[in-house]
Amino acid sequence: MASFKELIQSDKPVLIDFHADWCQPCKVLGPIVKQVKEQMGDRVSVLKIDVDRNPELAAKLAIQGVPTLMIYRQGELKWRQSGVLSKEAIIQQLNYFGA
Repeated sequence: MASFKELIQSDKPVLIDFHADWCQPCKVLGPIVKQVKEQMGDRVSVLKIDVDRNPELAAKLAIQGVPTLMIYRQGELKWRQSGVLSKEAIIQQLNYFGA
């Protein structure tokens, strides 16, 4: 499997959903992220990363709370937000960063 560093090098925006199985807001956000991917299709990549299964990455990126969404493009962090957001708000950010 590709490394995180490789995955975020994409020319198209990469939306990353940092979540945990025990997190209630994450359970609310999960279907919203799925709808975003369905609507945006191949214009974006979507990664879901469980912070409990990837503690080193979560620590390296200073993930303090879940859910945390990030958008990377060409290896650069473009946007970061914690909490539950609407599908429209996420799509607006992805479009802003070139989706």
